[in-house]
Amino acid sequence: MNTFQSRKTLEVQTASGKRTYTYFSLPAVGTQGFDLARLPFSLKILLENLLRREDGVNVTAGDICFLATWKAEAEPSREIAYMPARVLMQDFTGVPAIVDLAAMRDAMKTLGGDPEKINPLVPAELVIDHSVQVDEFGSPRAYDANALLEFQRNRERYAFLKWGQTAFRNFSAVPPGMGICHQVNLEYLARVVFTKDENGESIAYPDTLVGTDSHTTMINGLGVLGWGVGGIEAEAAMLGQPVSMLIPQVVGYRLTGKLREGATATDLVLTVTEALRKLGVVGKFVEFYGSGVSELPLADRATISNMAPEYGATCGIFPVDEETLRYLRLTGRSEEQIALVEAYYKAQGLFHTADSPEAMYTQTLELDLSTIQPSIAGPKRPQDRVLLSEAGASFRKQLPSLLGPAAKPLGERAALRWAAGTPFQDSELVSAVAAGTNEGLDRGFEKAVAQGNGHNGTVKGRFGVNPDDYLDHGSVVIAAITSCTNTSNPSVMIAAGILAKKAVEKGLSVPPWVKTSLAPGSRVVTDYYQKSGLLPYLEKLRFNVVGYGCTTCIGNSGPLPSDVSDSINDHGLVAVSVLSGNRNFEGRVNVDVRANYLMSPPLVVAYAIAGRIDHDFDKEPLGTDEVGQPVYLADIWPSQKEVSDAIAAGVTSEGFTHEYATVTLGDANWQGLKFPSGDTYGWEGDSTYIRKAPYFDGITSKPTPVEDIANARVLAILGDSVTTDHISPAGSIKAAGPAGVYLTDHGVTKADFNSYGSRRGNHEVMVRGTFANVRLRNKLAPGTEGGVTRLLPEGETMSIYDASVKYAERGVPLIILAGKEYGSGSSRDWAAKGPKLLGIRAVIAESFERIHRSNLVGMGILPLQFLPGESVESHRLTGEETYDFSGLKAMLDSKFADGKTLHVKVTSTDGVTKLIATQVRIDTPQEIAYYEHGGILQYVLRQLAAN
Repeated sequence: MNTFQSRKTLEVQTASGKRTYTYFSLPAVGTQGFDLARLPFSLKILLENLLRREDGVNVTAGDICFLATWKAEAEPSREIAYMPARVLMQDFTGVPAIVDLAAMRDAMKTLGGDPEKINPLVPAELVIDHSVQVDEFGSPRAYDANALLEFQRNRERYAFLKWGQTAFRNFSAVPPGMGICHQVNLEYLARVVFTKDENGESIAYPDTLVGTDSHTTMINGLGVLGWGVGGIEAEAAMLGQPVSMLIPQVVGYRLTGKLREGATATDLVLTVTEALRKLGVVGKFVEFYGSGVSELPLADRATISNMAPEYGATCGIFPVDEETLRYLRLTGRSEEQIALVEAYYKAQGLFHTADSPEAMYTQTLELDLSTIQPSIAGPKRPQDRVLLSEAGASFRKQLPSLLGPAAKPLGERAALRWAAGTPFQDSELVSAVAAGTNEGLDRGFEKAVAQGNGHNGTVKGRFGVNPDDYLDHGSVVIAAITSCTNTSNPSVMIAAGILAKKAVEKGLSVPPWVKTSLAPGSRVVTDYYQKSGLLPYLEKLRFNVVGYGCTTCIGNSGPLPSDVSDSINDHGLVAVSVLSGNRNFEGRVNVDVRANYLMSPPLVVAYAIAGRIDHDFDKEPLGTDEVGQPVYLADIWPSQKEVSDAIAAGVTSEGFTHEYATVTLGDANWQGLKFPSGDTYGWEGDSTYIRKAPYFDGITSKPTPVEDIANARVLAILGDSVTTDHISPAGSIKAAGPAGVYLTDHGVTKADFNSYGSRRGNHEVMVRGTFANVRLRNKLAPGTEGGVTRLLPEGETMSIYDASVKYAERGVPLIILAGKEYGSGSSRDWAAKGPKLLGIRAVIAESFERIHRSNLVGMGILPLQFLPGESVESHRLTGEETYDFSGLKAMLDSKFADGKTLHVKVTSTDGVTKLIATQVRIDTPQEIAYYEHGGILQYVLRQLAAN
């Protein structure tokens, strides 16, 4: 259909001649009485999506009219069917998605359908980037050792993905060791304008995507609309199901001025994150505009867009402009593609210039870039920004809340030093041992690698230093230049290299107990480090390249040296990690580290040298130079000119072209990897990595009717800001926990446990790891930490998994009670899949994070929200009650015609009952269908089988 006569042709002049494209013109719609001039950029992209896909069923003329006449102040009410051009995945979330598709092929056979129908209908691109772990560090052989261990641990997963490349059409994988998915997307995969041949025409349309990682929003910096969704939603999109969404409100963020000397893009994004979190933008789009936008290079824009999940927005988008074209040229895109991008966006009236009219927004904020000050964020939330000058005081204030139940008193000498604020360092000794060699580590290295243990040395063995004599509350034990947020940005990466150079030239060094790592988001970073001559200085400070992928941010920081770990745990110390990442949630970075701070790469290097988080950079020197003069941070901080000169010399188009020319080939390990063949996967019954997903077991062609939930028990009562890391951790697996016991029983040694993230293709491991985060605090089991609950009515304390098994044997449904922002953090499908397999039927929370709420519905779990101002505490719920939910089926059948208020009957231990009013958070008509089918995948499977 083409109700609005928007189908037009576009001629693009390229070096090889003219090419003609068909496109759906927004200006053509504007001539029919619609004023689109002030419609936000992001909504214009959505409008084009509807124009192109108008069919009178999924997309109607009414949908298009509604969006074209969008009211900025109106609450979201209209649902649209949005279809992204492609799907982006990383391997932690991508492997379970491909496992599900493989299981769906088996289920399709069961339903009598054609397994070939289970196939991505839009390009699905997966980058293997989340499985490298920092075992070896501070050594020239760190990269090779970690890459070898990565393949040893993940061979089965990687073989499964190679099978997927041959079994599924439209699915491709970028091999490990090439970079982080979001940086690879920004530098290589993104088209900005997509094309496809259809009925003899070449159709041009905006590049759009959804991704299985929340930081998919990084691509918004390039003017590409995309955001993170749960893996189950991404699977549905791959199978041709549109993303059902309410037309959002849009917040405008006006930027003016320019960054002053000493301020970085990281300082800027932490300030933006704090302001937008304070405003409240969950479920909203954010657009950046104003004169300050032109002052930001595209890498800075991408840094800001990357952290949209941290400030809570669905996306944080910048316009397409001359800077976009410059970046496409820098990163080696073809001149033909660049010409198409420029011609298409100008033809659509979407190309931003200084005189472009300002859009209308639901709300606006303003920020003068010249006011940005050096900042960090922590100790456990990315929005908790702290001025660098106040970091020490902030940490001391936070310390009491960071001490865990197992904390022990420090010795008298340590306590006196802490109270006096005296650092636990002897700078002369630290400098002496840090200048030592790696001979001790090297001697045992081959044996450690052969055993699968990676870096197994100790600080005492390597440097002759006993951590007990130096570690204290606030000691920095991990310093990581890591993550998609900052390693994509040459300005902050070059700044880190220059700071390292100046530090080495001044004779400064890193204390031996600091685990240092450099994990670039792409190989281009190493290219420009080498061209600029900065890499040797980073290596001198033990910031050796450990891998190209997502490491510390996702919990792949690897183990600390054993004596450092022992010292922390023996004394109950609140040790610190500093990282240039976007995630610092409790228990995420490393199980031994309770305080985690986000910061720019140069500050990571500075804190690594300082050795403690409460170092006052203004008043305390980092050390002394060769003539005994004190060296302060200001003495080694790079100027903007030094950084820009180094970028001009080292960051070249040739570097991008060279590194990405072979990005799909992989190394010898990948090329030599053997994998199975066939349209359906040959599941191995004894596999501890890849198991057939159980969600389709016993599936029938028609769903069973929705039933009331009766006599439910509470499995856990959780507080505010419970993240998907708390619900489904990504990091290390404890040997004594249910998942560790399972692996041990299946013949896996502790050294080969790998991580929860890497075992997401095995539901048996993941269900046992659900709510197993070592920092989880369940109010139903006070005084405990970790995945612990009480079995009711007996009151016996046990693991959450073991309790769920006993409840299942009794036929008892389970619920979760929670506070505000339940499910914040990464878009993690296992944070919904795991609870489903535990037997959880509903979650009642004060509020939900956007992606997690939709994931719960997508797994057939009922999300309910306390009414405003009400909570577990206000209703005096203990968790020992039983809960009954009735009337839900009638509400669903009526499509919530009488409202969404569901009354839950709560019966206390003494038999007293009361009704609690809750709001059903099934937000769209499409979600009603998903819930009625028991989940989105079951719905899609039945639809495909019926056609």
